[in-house]
Amino acid sequence: MEVNYKNKKRYKTAKYPIRQPVIIVWLIWLLSKFALLGKRYKVEKINMEGLKPPYLLLSNHMYFIDFELAAMATVPYRVNNVVSIDGYYRRPWLMELIGAICTRKFTMDLHLVKSINKVLRRGDILSMYPEARYSPCGTLSYLPESLGKLIKMNKVPVVVVVHHGNHLHSPFWNFRKKRKVPLHTTVTQVLTAEQIKSMSVEEINEAVKNAMNYDDYRYQKENGILITEPYRAEGLHKVLYQCPHCMTESQMASEGTQIFCQSCGKRWNLNEDGTLSALEGETEFSHVPDWFSWEREQVRKQVQDGTYFFEDEVEVFSMPRCWKFEKLGKARLRHDGEGFRLTGHYRGEDYTICRTPMQTNSLHIEYDYCYLRPEDCVDISTENDSFYCYPTKQNVVTKMAFATEALYEMNYKKIKA
Repeated sequence: MEVNYKNKKRYKTAKYPIRQPVIIVWLIWLLSKFALLGKRYKVEKINMEGLKPPYLLLSNHMYFIDFELAAMATVPYRVNNVVSIDGYYRRPWLMELIGAICTRKFTMDLHLVKSINKVLRRGDILSMYPEARYSPCGTLSYLPESLGKLIKMNKVPVVVVVHHGNHLHSPFWNFRKKRKVPLHTTVTQVLTAEQIKSMSVEEINEAVKNAMNYDDYRYQKENGILITEPYRAEGLHKVLYQCPHCMTESQMASEGTQIFCQSCGKRWNLNEDGTLSALEGETEFSHVPDWFSWEREQVRKQVQDGTYFFEDEVEVFSMPRCWKFEKLGKARLRHDGEGFRLTGHYRGEDYTICRTPMQTNSLHIEYDYCYLRPEDCVDISTENDSFYCYPTKQNVVTKMAFATEALYEMNYKKIKA
């Protein structure tokens, strides 16, 4: 049962994008150039000689600066970007003007597939961020297997954009405090139209995954980049939520250059070169992504043995339209082997939102979500609505994202078997 908004209209995401006017192409480039003033950046093109649209542009995703750097690489050609509906918030007219394609994250959107095909058939660039959310710790997030099917269907060249340093400059877990980091963007044609014709979907997915693989902390170490800001570890506990010393979850905290466990008291320092070191005893993980991957594996084990379970009271805001959030009040959110179940009461009626593991291959999470209130939340979307849920429990959303992906993976393998 969906939420009854008393006949209020929902925003129609099923709209075909306009073709960017040439003046918009150059205006975006100019504004991006202005936004990048004062930053050290380099855009390097590889195997791009003679390539003209149409082609599919796939980019990793770490912060809004990704769009600005991508604009440096695509001018003077027209580009249509796939954008989540929250990117339309209070500015749908602007997003429509620049030719954006609206969708809801991690849903089965058939009209999106049609819009992508339309853009490519008219000879333009289709830009998308297949991770569909900012990278939590500067490494490649989940890529859907449907990406290979999309590429195979359209049979146009595939260009991969990999941004290095963007996460270090504006980490998802503390994007408000910038750091002085050199940015390096590579723009590489990884598959030609002829290659795609002879490749299987699995081979295409593997090629794209390899091309998009990145690790911002490795980039920092290899390039001798030092981050000296005294607040560089603040917020890191949002992704490193489990203590590897006492195994306690959701009791990590951070301040200044340190991350620490409030349960056992152990502390680690985030050094200027991006490595971690324990103040006392063993340094379990010196590489931030290794700690993150270890947490993911702990959750995968819980999912596989059937012990994963989450339930909490949440504050819910929905986004049926892109110009206003609806405050739905308190509700109950449950997440387990059956997927998500959100139950609440709004305007005199009960509602229940269910998403099975196969309906949600990943989860949109936000730290200190800027549009509503500075707290962590999860976004559970259906094909025509999005529910931003703020748990009462603290520091739990990263684990929920891990579990969502693990549940999908486990169920997908069962279907394929």
